[in-house]
Amino acid sequence: MAEIEQPQIYLITPSEFELSDFPNRLAAVLDAHEIACVRLALASHDEDRISRAGDALREVTHARDVALVIENHILMVERLGLDGVHLADGSRLVRKTRKALGADAIVGAFCGASRHDGMNAGEAGADYVSFGPVGATDLGDGTVAETELFQWWSEMIEVPVVAEGALNADTIRTLSPFTDFFGIGDEIWSQDDAAKALTDLKTHFA
Repeated sequence: MAEIEQPQIYLITPSEFELSDFPNRLAAVLDAHEIACVRLALASHDEDRISRAGDALREVTHARDVALVIENHILMVERLGLDGVHLADGSRLVRKTRKALGADAIVGAFCGASRHDGMNAGEAGADYVSFGPVGATDLGDGTVAETELFQWWSEMIEVPVVAEGALNADTIRTLSPFTDFFGIGDEIWSQDDAAKALTDLKTHFA
């Protein structure tokens, strides 16, 4: 029986961070761990702030051969020299985005807990589909992406899947056999030593 590969790590930046500090914190994590991709997920709509953050993080990630995608801002991908975009509103813009950015760009879609939306995103050309949150959180409407969704997806769909949102030791252990990536963000950035916090989380990977 083939050994099941461990999920890869997909890092998500905080929604707010200091440019004087965060690139160094990110570099420390990338130097300590094998990371598949980083998502710039600033909540800000200040174009200049996002551009400066994108430039700073691109230097850190590309120096280490790690892909950097940006959340939602499709038009900034090429301008900032990023690798693609993460669409937070499901499958709606996937086909249009794929056409705009071309075949080589990474296009991912967050689909909440909707199997139907995830399938539509995959059919429209998404490189990965993200489901979450996978644990209880006060954010959003309280809907949780259950283990059964990931189990079904891993058996039936070839498009890679990301589990994200309110991850903890228990959900990581439960979902490890059924997800290709763990989208990890506040789970480590809220700690003083993010690299060590990620080391601790990885001990629960199946």
